Amino acid sequence: MSAPQVPPTLRIWFIVHAVVDLVVAVPLFVAPAAVLRHFGWTCIDPVSTRIAAAALFAIGGQSFLGRNDGVQTYRAMLSLKVLWSIAAVVGLVVSIGEGAPPAAWAFLCLFITFSGVWVHHAIRFRQLERAPTDDAATPTDDAAN
Repeated sequence: MSAPQVPPTLRIWFIVHAVVDLVVAVPLFVAPAAVLRHFGWTCIDPVSTRIAAAALFAIGGQSFLGRNDGVQTYRAMLSLKVLWSIAAVVGLVVSIGEGAPPAAWAFLCLFITFSGVWVHHAIRFRQLERAPTDDAATPTDDAAN
């Protein structure tokens, strides 16, 4: 068995994630108060919103730029995406518990979806790394005798 390859579905998910991140980041960066008020937020910090948008630009941008890279790049980005999405899920759950606007549920669903995709692929990479190679599965002449 050869070294693990990047599954084509993961490459597609990276592109989907890049598009979603960039579509969300642009309006949050350009007009944070107007966008968040539209979705029910009443207390808005434009500085924090733009910092979150910058994180979306970075993660989405790198997802797009690295879409044709190899396994090492995908593993590194996958680790970042797992950490980012799980932290976002926890933060959104806490915020919803504290009375965040109903739109926070949509963001929570989005982050849960992406988190599931990233965790699945991270687990899959680990399984592929631990799978025996063809050489290890083939008995030697000494073992056959």
